[in-house]
Amino acid sequence: MKTTIKLLGFGLLATLSLASCSDDFLEDKKNYDNANTDIYNYYSGANGRLNDLYAWSLPATNDLTWKYPSMGNADIAAKATEEYTGFSNLVNPEIELTSMSNDNAVPDFFMGQQNNIQESVYGRIRNINDCIAGIQGGSLSEEEKNILLGQAYFLRAWCYFNLVKWYGGVPILDKVLEPTASSFTPRSSAKDCINFILKDLDNAAKMLAEKTMNGGWTGSDYGRVTTGTALALKGRVLVWWCSPLFNRANDTKRWESAYAMMKQELDSITACGYGLYQTTNNVNGSDFAGQFLTSGVNPEAVFVTLHNNIEGDGLDNQKNNRWERDIRPANTGGGGKGAGMMLVNMFPMKDGKIPAGTGTYTKLETSSIDYDKDYPFMDRDPRFYRTFAFPGFRWAYNGDASLKDPYNPADGKNFAIWNYVWYTDKDDQGNPESGNSYGADNLLGSKVGVYVRKKSDDLDVNSSPLYQYMATDTKGAAPYYSAAPLIELRFAEVLLNLAEAACMAGDMSEAVKCLQQVRARAGYTAENNYGLQQGLEGDQNACMSAILYERQIEFAYEGKRFDDVRRWMLYDGGTVLPEGAPQTWVLTGWNGNTCEWLGFTPLNGQRRENIEFRTADKYGVGGTTYDSDPILKAGAARCEPVDFRKEDIDSQLQTLKAWYQENLVVSEKRGDAWDSQHNLLYMHFRPKYYFFGLSNGAQNANKDLPQTIGWQDYNNGGANGTFDPLAEEVVAE
Repeated sequence: MKTTIKLLGFGLLATLSLASCSDDFLEDKKNYDNANTDIYNYYSGANGRLNDLYAWSLPATNDLTWKYPSMGNADIAAKATEEYTGFSNLVNPEIELTSMSNDNAVPDFFMGQQNNIQESVYGRIRNINDCIAGIQGGSLSEEEKNILLGQAYFLRAWCYFNLVKWYGGVPILDKVLEPTASSFTPRSSAKDCINFILKDLDNAAKMLAEKTMNGGWTGSDYGRVTTGTALALKGRVLVWWCSPLFNRANDTKRWESAYAMMKQELDSITACGYGLYQTTNNVNGSDFAGQFLTSGVNPEAVFVTLHNNIEGDGLDNQKNNRWERDIRPANTGGGGKGAGMMLVNMFPMKDGKIPAGTGTYTKLETSSIDYDKDYPFMDRDPRFYRTFAFPGFRWAYNGDASLKDPYNPADGKNFAIWNYVWYTDKDDQGNPESGNSYGADNLLGSKVGVYVRKKSDDLDVNSSPLYQYMATDTKGAAPYYSAAPLIELRFAEVLLNLAEAACMAGDMSEAVKCLQQVRARAGYTAENNYGLQQGLEGDQNACMSAILYERQIEFAYEGKRFDDVRRWMLYDGGTVLPEGAPQTWVLTGWNGNTCEWLGFTPLNGQRRENIEFRTADKYGVGGTTYDSDPILKAGAARCEPVDFRKEDIDSQLQTLKAWYQENLVVSEKRGDAWDSQHNLLYMHFRPKYYFFGLSNGAQNANKDLPQTIGWQDYNNGGANGTFDPLAEEVVAE
């Protein structure tokens, strides 16, 4: 008998009256739950219901939850990678996540709030299934039904993919179940789930082809998913399915099949208007920065969440992007995100090669350019300057933060970040654990060593800003939030997914061509093979390593790195199995160790530290107020900030380096934690985390729910779980 689980409580719908419908996609994502089936007999009604599904399914700039994927914040996923410092519970060596209690509980991406359909994982899927059934049963024309159903099938596939990548196998619900005790659905294998997702995406691509394969949506419909969106997500799903996490034996037929499909479908993706965002005036990576700041039709934005600057309390059509607000320094109204030095150090030099001494990708050629960790900004990949901000970098914005606080730097159009610090006590200056420092330009206690700048609405790049800093927030709508779109899946990923499949299918030449295209947009040229090492076409290990490295750089702070690390098992190379795992989980492909095969230093056992730029000893100590800057009090002048609008930045960077040498001391600051005896702690991702267990709340609500292998079963006295997501068939004992 097959194991089954109870999925109850998902049918509880809030009763809402149906308002008049509009076809404007961005401004009309209202809630149409429990709508009368008659709405499916006219297009605007069915479209209104579909818009509600978008509202609950589109990615947002929130931290990682069951509802939203990781998008670059310092959440539990990103803080388990090289991007940030400070242990999340996923890599904290002193904490082991459990499925037995609410203390140190495994994240619940399966259940959510059981009795609230909009806050329930399967409630969202139930709404999609309800919409699909309503459209199918309505009286619209076949053409109209296809346009609507194609989008609904995509959204269902998107929801399921975000379940399967955590749990491997989940219940597949393709219709609305009645909320009764007899409504049972088995927990399917990962293979069955992947096939279900791929089928939905193929259906979506086919149904949307006539409408979208002539350049995509236009007008107020821009932002909806297309045939290209469905096929691009299909490519992402396929590389997950082929990756070591799901493909322990490295079945090459799986890679070959994926590669053949992805290569064939690339033309269909481009027919929807997608391609790399490029202009004729790419200066110091300005195209790389500009792709995130295009509010109109953007070829890079394959799957995108649109935003606006509409303000007002509780307006349905208000949809603001808070990323800009979050990453800006405190003296410009934001909070600031501090980049970890592990990633800063790993970024390529300007010749495209990895800096010597990082010890991470050992199969990749290191740069011939000397790398000085005291001056990390010298001679780097153009994307480096669009990803990070250092003291002395221009970072213009639209607004004037001095209207909020007169001690903040005025004039956003000429803003430069000067986030060096000073101490009030000499004894603290050499202490890597001390945080008793104060930042320049009124940053004071709200400062970081290196700021994340990625996806910023830089006024030097975007002369028609989508963000405006406002000194006051009078309407409760945060008008300083941005209208910048949030791109979940970029065309660069389409190319790098194809590169990965090509490489592992044995066509390294095609993989290198994809890498070259991405590198060309970054600013490299054919003169030095786009910064890539020679011979990748004949070295599969190095080629795959180069692809993962390129993904790490290209998608930094976009929420993609943790997924890549998990699916390639880069914490330990896949060499350690969780308790109770069968022999089929043993990694027999990749010589039994993905890290060794790739030449990648495992993340387990490493630490991530921060950097600090403090005033030189000759300036002494300072005070705790905005006017305590020892450098300025001594009458010393700052150099001109680096202006990336100018073609030649080398001389500017040399000037900044000389100013650092004269006025600052560069030192390491503790990033990851240490114990009570001040012993350093190191990253430790446990093997059972590669597939999440179901939380005790989810198990308690579903008594027949089988637990994942490696996790304790709440309903069976804490015994080891029995559900094998990699099994071809899932059968009860």
